[in-house]
Amino acid sequence: MQKYSYTAVNINNKKLKGIYIAEDEKDLRIQLAKQKLYLIKAQKAPDKTKASFFSVSGRVKPNERNTFCRQLAIMINSGVSIVNSIGILKQQHYTAFFKRILDSVYEDIKAGVLLSDAMAKYPKVFPAFFTGMTSVGEKSGMLDEVLRTVSDYYETDARIKKKARSAMVYPIILLVLMVGILVLMVAFVIPAFEKSLASLEVEMPVITVKIMGLSRFVRGYWKEIMLSLAVVFGGLTLAVKTKKGRYIWHTILLDMPVFGKVQQALISARFARSFGLLLESGMDLTDAMKSVTAVLGNKNTEKRFTAAAEEVKQGESLTTALDKYKLFPQMLIQMISVGEKTGSIGQVLLRSCGYFDEHVENSLSAMSQFIQPVMLVVMGGLLGLMFYAIYAPMISIMTTLE
Repeated sequence: MQKYSYTAVNINNKKLKGIYIAEDEKDLRIQLAKQKLYLIKAQKAPDKTKASFFSVSGRVKPNERNTFCRQLAIMINSGVSIVNSIGILKQQHYTAFFKRILDSVYEDIKAGVLLSDAMAKYPKVFPAFFTGMTSVGEKSGMLDEVLRTVSDYYETDARIKKKARSAMVYPIILLVLMVGILVLMVAFVIPAFEKSLASLEVEMPVITVKIMGLSRFVRGYWKEIMLSLAVVFGGLTLAVKTKKGRYIWHTILLDMPVFGKVQQALISARFARSFGLLLESGMDLTDAMKSVTAVLGNKNTEKRFTAAAEEVKQGESLTTALDKYKLFPQMLIQMISVGEKTGSIGQVLLRSCGYFDEHVENSLSAMSQFIQPVMLVVMGGLLGLMFYAIYAPMISIMTTLE
């Protein structure tokens, strides 16, 4: 398909200009004739909607995309055409980057491109799940209802992510506090006591010698230590951004004692809601599995899920394939098994979403209740050790004087 810039006349001999996508000029002439337009001139138009330009030019926040999705659903439900709806929405108070994306989508739709195909050019703005659901809505004639459902899905997913971040706030504050106190002790408190103890010429315990030696090392090489930490942190950050590094990191997250359960709960809740929506919207099982892969949020799980999807494509039952790769908790597998037997997998999954959302909250609560006392014990232990190392020689002196 090629994009053409054309000039045509209507039955009233009025000149019209526009852009249209067609196989060739002959096909363009036929398509325009169907609209009672006679082609005068046409030339290939440069494709100004390449995703590569926008992919590095900005970022669209999830709530901005969700607002657009809900507004679009309302307008289509009110009888406004898709092209006019996009034309109106692109004038709303969105970021400049998102407006450029909508401008491009608008031009494509005017040229005859489907909304889902126009959005698919920008996978970082409209993920595969989003465009897949949009495509289902276009084919089923229920685009407004599907878009409203997609908006509900993303809002629920954002709420769960917010809860996950909130659960980590207190542990992070404790960690920062612990590091701050340790730095204060090493940089200021221990050196002051070291001078006092040195003047007393008293034999110090091994732990005191070690702590003071560590203090001197940190104070003497703090620039090198900070540089090394920055290099290590930067290296790990870059490594995680690679395909292999992200896979390894996600595998570690799944295997961690407490965080692993939280990850598993988040993945299960996301899968149940998104897969249920896709199936209930009328998407084929194998196509739904392909689309839902993008929303799982864990590369290790995505790899195993892709393998399971391939087996389903070859004729294996969904329950057997998912159970084989140990993708989800047995509760979810059993629900899918029931849905598979009754021919209502989508309904069963959507009804179970509340359970898995609650499971996510319970997992987050359990993680928080585990981390907080552990952090307090570690912080108390380290501080107690340092205070003992400092005061042990003084206690020894006082005992000797008695």
